[in-house]
This record gives sequence, C-alpha cells and structure tokens, in this order.
Amino acid sequence: MQITEFGRVQSAHYTDSPGEVGTPRVVRGTPPEKQVLDAGVALPVIAPLALTACGGGGSGTTDGSPLPIPPVAAITRQEAARFLQQASLNASDADIAAVQAAGFSTWLDQQFQVASGQSRYDWLVANGYDASTNQNSQAGMDNVLWHHLIGSGNGVRQRIALFWTEHFVVSVLGLPIPWRQFVAAAYMDLLEANCLGNFRDLLQAVTLSPGMGEYLNLKRSQKADAVTNRHPDENYAREVMQLFTIGLYQINMDGTLKLANGQPIATYTQDDVTGLAAAFTGWDFGATTTTTGYAQVPMIPVPANHQTTATSFLGVTVPAGTDTVSSLKIILDTLFAHPNLPPFVARRMIQRLVSSNPSPAYVGRVAAVFANDGTGVRGNLKAVVKAVLLDAEARQRATTAIGRVREPILRLIQWARTFKATSAGGTWAIGDTSDPNSRLGQSPLRAPSVFNFFAPDYTPPGTPLNAQGLLAPELQLVDESSVAGYLNYMQRVIASGAGDVVADYSAELAVAPDPAALLDRINVLMAAGQLSAATLATIQPVLASIPASTTVGALNRVGAAIFLVMASPEYQILA
Repeated sequence: MQITEFGRVQSAHYTDSPGEVGTPRVVRGTPPEKQVLDAGVALPVIAPLALTACGGGGSGTTDGSPLPIPPVAAITRQEAARFLQQASLNASDADIAAVQAAGFSTWLDQQFQVASGQSRYDWLVANGYDASTNQNSQAGMDNVLWHHLIGSGNGVRQRIALFWTEHFVVSVLGLPIPWRQFVAAAYMDLLEANCLGNFRDLLQAVTLSPGMGEYLNLKRSQKADAVTNRHPDENYAREVMQLFTIGLYQINMDGTLKLANGQPIATYTQDDVTGLAAAFTGWDFGATTTTTGYAQVPMIPVPANHQTTATSFLGVTVPAGTDTVSSLKIILDTLFAHPNLPPFVARRMIQRLVSSNPSPAYVGRVAAVFANDGTGVRGNLKAVVKAVLLDAEARQRATTAIGRVREPILRLIQWARTFKATSAGGTWAIGDTSDPNSRLGQSPLRAPSVFNFFAPDYTPPGTPLNAQGLLAPELQLVDESSVAGYLNYMQRVIASGAGDVVADYSAELAVAPDPAALLDRINVLMAAGQLSAATLATIQPVLASIPASTTVGALNRVGAAIFLVMASPEYQILA
C-alpha cells in the first residue's frame, strides 16, 4: 500500500484471499499485511495474531486461581490508560492521574455517579431540528450522536450505552417513520438512562420504546385472525430471545455449550416463538407521530389487538384472559429468570469491552455477579460492569489472551476526546461515517441489520485466527477498501478535523521538538503504551525526519505521530 504525504493511500496490493461471512454486509477475511510509507518505512496495518500474542486463555495462573489486581500505588500510567480505554472512551492525562490516585474500583464508583447532561432529544429541539421541514428526514441525528459521544463528560456511561446500542440494535436504516432522528435520539437517551441500572428494567424500556417497536415490528402486532389468516408478527419474539437474552443454544454458567449426545441443545423452538409472539400482541405508539414528542413516550397497550387465548413459551403458560400489560410482565420475568441470561450477557459485554475470546472462567465469574450481586439482586448492571472490568483477566495484560480489535467509531471518538476536539459551529457536523471506502465503515445507530455491524462469533476465514478457533468479531468490518478508507479518512481528520470538529494539539506541540517524548505521549494516550520497541523504533526516525522548528512543521510532526500510531496493529488491537 503506497502512502504519500504522511498518510494518504494511493494504491494497494493484497495477498490475502477474500472470505465469506454470514451477515448482509460483504466483507473480506483479512486486511492487507503492510502499508509502505514514502519514507521507506514498512509498518503493518493489522496483525490478527496480536490478539493471541499475550499467551493462553486461562485464568492467569497455572493453578487456575485469579491473578492479583495491582494495588492502587502500583498502577502505572500505561495500566491506567488501558483500563480507561476499556471502561470509557479515551484516556486523558487527568483521568489517568485520577485512576492512579483512586484505584480502578473507586474510580468506577465515582464515574457511576456522574450525571448526564442535556438529553439528545432536547439538544435536537434546542438546535431547531424540530422544524416541520425535517419531519421525514434524518437531519440532526448524526450531529447529536457525535455531540454526546465526543463532548459529554460522562465517558463511562457513554461507553456502556454505546455497548447496548450494539446489543439491543435499533438502526435508523429501519425506521421509515416521521421524526426518525428524534426516535433514534430518544432511544439512545433511554439506553444511557438505563445502562447502569437493572437489566430487567432496561429490557422493558427497550421493549416498549418507539424505536424498537418500529424496528422489530412489535408496534401494532395484532392477535391471530383465522378468517383473514392473520398471525401475530414473530420478529421481536424471535430476536428478543436469540439476540437480546438467551441465545440459540443452552449454555452453562461459564458460557460453554450444554450438549446432548454430543450436540448443542436448542434454547427454544418455533412453537416457543409462536407462543411468545401471541403474548406480545397489543402494543402501539403512545402518542401521535405528527409531532416529535411521541419519540419519548413508551408504547401503550391496545386491548383490542391483544390475543387473550392461552399461549405458552419456554415452558411457561400465559393464562387465557391475561391482559396486555400482565402478559408482558410474564414474558419479561420469564426471560429475566432464564439460566442462559447471565452468561449470555456476560460474554457479550466482555467481548465488547475487554476480550474477543474470554476464558470460560472469566465468563463464569461475571455471570455469577449478574445472577447475584452479593446482596441477592439479579441483573445489577453496575455490578456486572465492575465484574467485567475489574476481573483479574481483564487487568493482567501480560499473562492472558486478552484483546479485541478497536471498532472504527471507537477510534474516531478516542481521537476526538483525547485531543479535546470541539465543534467550532456547535453543530458537530461529522455526519454519517458508514462508507468504508472513504470513511470508517461504521456509524452510530446505523447497523445494517439487527445482527449488528459484526457477529459475536465471527472469525476471519482462512486466517491463523480461524485455524486456532479464535474470534475477532470486529474484523468482519475489515476488507481492502475499508483499510484504505480508514487510513485516508483519519489522515484528513487528524490534519484538518472532521466536519467542524477540530482537535487541540497544544499539549502535543509542547513536546513536539523531542520526537521520542512526543511518541511516548501518543503511545500512552492512544495505545496504552502497548506499541512494541520495534514499532517505536520504526516510527521515531520518521518523526525525526519532519522538521519541527516552525509551527507548521511541529503540527506536521504531531499529526504524523498520531496517524502512525493509529495505523499500527498494536494500536488497532487493544491487548
């Protein structure tokens, strides 16, 4: 891959074969092996084996016991930065110091108490997006999503809410309704408000949200009618089980499959889907769609549309004559009590925050906290988040097979927050970043389907990862075009900003005259200090070759440092 200036991709030659994947998105198996800088420096773009470079996937010691978490006094800047990049959206100097002073657990408790600011819905109204001309458009949606992800002060809550957008997927691409930007904004507000509460409350809020009601057809699902051969819509009934709560197969508390005669055991049958769909009937929007307000109103029961004959699912019967609200309670209580739920959610959260390949022991420890937070409460999400992030496997990078590929949107958000990016016009006009050829190949609340941007069990075909049975879900977004698109886009963004969102490199300019100090700073803030000595030795001479005696030269050196770090495999994989 030939690069000119300090980053623009001009051409590429690829040796890896494309592979087939199982989602609507067409992607390739692996990215190109190297990019070649015009300075004559070869720098790998991404190396799948880096996911396993840290060793085996056990609990960290030969006897299986958890590794000790470093005491507060022993937390290094690199360890604090890595923790922050798992728990939040970036690692600032101030947050690194705060984690070192308070310790991981206390810092999380403090962050859980940080209040949310203005809602996304209210931001849209305040910025005039409720004008009648926007009724049938998406105007303002991208703006408000980027505003909160980049400009908010509650990074932990924003990160966990973003996780839930990829678990309880609602995409604006499937919202052909008036004021869809307000529906999307209100849905994100709902996730932020409930992301650290109780899973049972979150599940109910998601189920009754206008966004989910429209996206998976729960809205206006009607009882069966033999005369017209009408049947209740099964879309939400199926996905709430398969994707949101219990999965396709029965699993143990450590996430491993339960087997019968060597085969996995299905969690539910088509009869369960049919019965659940019937119990789910009788809901509709809670307000008229002529104004934006309906986006914030939970769906309401419509008794005439609800099926009141007895129906069964997952071994539970909803008695004949049960009303809409009572039926919903039986449904959600049943799903919440299902033995699959704790390990199912535990594994998904670990994969998104810490590791694509968590050990069964790690999953089991987090699942146990989901089942009982120590006070008898099931589904306490604050406790679950802490269990994920404070587990010894998460904290001990050097001795465990911990690692995940950073999603493209997380890389952009991290750049913006790390370098204090602001919107000059207050519009946060980054826009839709979905185009893989010229942007990121991913954009918030724009998943191509309910199956998210990538499957949790994806492994790139024809790669060493696949041969070793290891997963790398985020690599499902990667192909030849997306690699070049990411590099070109970030080169422009680092140098000139994204829309009207521009970074402040003042702190970096202060150390720009010293290439080693500059690179060390970027390495810690962006890559948690995990760039290898070889990679640092590759990048540093390139930086030194850029004159920094003028403001323009210093900016070029800073931009090159950030770009080369963000292009390296040891950055793109958070080990």
